[in-house]
Amino acid sequence: MIFMQLLLNGLIAGSLYALIASGFSLIYAATRFVHFAHGSVVALSAYLLYTTFTILGLPFWLACMVTIIGTACAGSFFFFLVYRPLMRRGSSKVILLIAGLGLMILIDNALLLKFGAGVKTIGLLEVTKGVSVFGAIITPLQIVILVVSIVLLVSLQLFVKKTRFGKKMLAVADNPSLADTTGINATRIQYAGFAIGSALAGVAGILIALEQHIEPIMGTPLIVKGFTGAVIGGVTSLPGAVLGSYLLGLVENFGIWFLPSGYKDAIAFILLLVFLLLRPQGILGIGKGVNK
Repeated sequence: MIFMQLLLNGLIAGSLYALIASGFSLIYAATRFVHFAHGSVVALSAYLLYTTFTILGLPFWLACMVTIIGTACAGSFFFFLVYRPLMRRGSSKVILLIAGLGLMILIDNALLLKFGAGVKTIGLLEVTKGVSVFGAIITPLQIVILVVSIVLLVSLQLFVKKTRFGKKMLAVADNPSLADTTGINATRIQYAGFAIGSALAGVAGILIALEQHIEPIMGTPLIVKGFTGAVIGGVTSLPGAVLGSYLLGLVENFGIWFLPSGYKDAIAFILLLVFLLLRPQGILGIGKGVNK
């Protein structure tokens, strides 16, 4: 029974990590730099849902749409405001990384200034008794998390591999300069990468806000989990990001079978360090495109 419960908990956590890691990998593949403020976008989406649903009283479905569209626009705006000017000046990846860290701190502190340090709750769902699945207990909300995550992750993979625009994204990820010479607008693809990746972060933020309390600094540990999942699987590989995230979720939850639950974050850092030292290309390897 304990084994099945930990397995189920690992899959649920992995689903949330996979949404974050997939968006992170998509942005990295399109731009080739690390967007560390991606975790703060998750926190931003949670507070957008809190504002639109809890404070303004919009219907939940409309609040979710506003939140997802809002985070997609926010991601594109951050690229326009911060990253694109630096890229035009030929800034190094180190400068872009520092800019991302600064943006992360700015978003976190803006949320702290606006909403305060106290935790917030959405208050949509009442606590309900879970159902038993092979001896493990799962709540209706956790079922929704699993289903929504799997549907979105499969849809994203199909979009990237099967649609014309998705194939253009692959071409830009392979070689931005060559893509420009063939008539593909690399900058447009980069904006789209930020928009889609941030929208995925928005969905993750909604699901996390429904299941947990939200607070301004929640994005920092989430980007660590998303980054770790992406590195484990292969940072430019969407299937790798998903695989690495589920592996991380399982290792974390089975790890607390033997260790106190407070060591969960430490397990993630250790796993990240092991892969960076022994297999930095990740399980599926680092290809040039997002589907490798």
